[in-house]
Amino acid sequence: MASTITGDWTHAAPQALLRLCQLVSPALPVGAYAYSQGLELAVHAGWVFDEATAYEWLSGVSRCAVGTLDLPILARLHSAWMHQDEIRVAHWNARLLAARDTAELRAEERHLGQALARVLCELESVHAERWLHTDAAFATLFSLAAVHWHIPATATLTGYLWAWSENQMLAAVKLVPLGQSAGQRLLGRLIAAMPSIVARADVLAEEEIATGAWSQSFASALHETQYSRLFRS
Repeated sequence: MASTITGDWTHAAPQALLRLCQLVSPALPVGAYAYSQGLELAVHAGWVFDEATAYEWLSGVSRCAVGTLDLPILARLHSAWMHQDEIRVAHWNARLLAARDTAELRAEERHLGQALARVLCELESVHAERWLHTDAAFATLFSLAAVHWHIPATATLTGYLWAWSENQMLAAVKLVPLGQSAGQRLLGRLIAAMPSIVARADVLAEEEIATGAWSQSFASALHETQYSRLFRS
């Protein structure tokens, strides 16, 4: 695949960085804080029990699921929105939804996508109305906002990965539990790997787009029937 990650902050609109901060802020009212994506079951089962195992879990998911599924599709969605190619947008939106291999992960994707669609409509600057009443992946609306606000593709992918990492770190702090300092150390280690994960997403061929984090899929499926839960996935 030809590179889809182009542009840098030297050519970005002056407000682009601030808009990216808005998109990745924990204050964005989409409800991402309610989901652990299988981490709650992993803690319950004893697979994750301290800072080291939390890093092993989150690092694996970021490299083998977010980095090989979400990010390459996000890059293609960004390109499709740039070229106003709604057929390609619909294709990659459906592809991402179909790739969520448990009921909880699919429900989370739909919830976050429609929640972001509502937020963008309320901002009255991004036309997301058509996604209010259809299945929408979070990455589809995230990339729509990024293109509308002139956020370069590399920054879009990096911001998406950052937002996922921060949310999962906060879930680990609550679930393991970890102290705040341990959480920041964990996040720092995840940050160090982000440039290489984003760069790899740029060169993945279409047939390579998939998730390889089978432990997460297994944990998510088991979480559906976990007796006591704090999180929705």
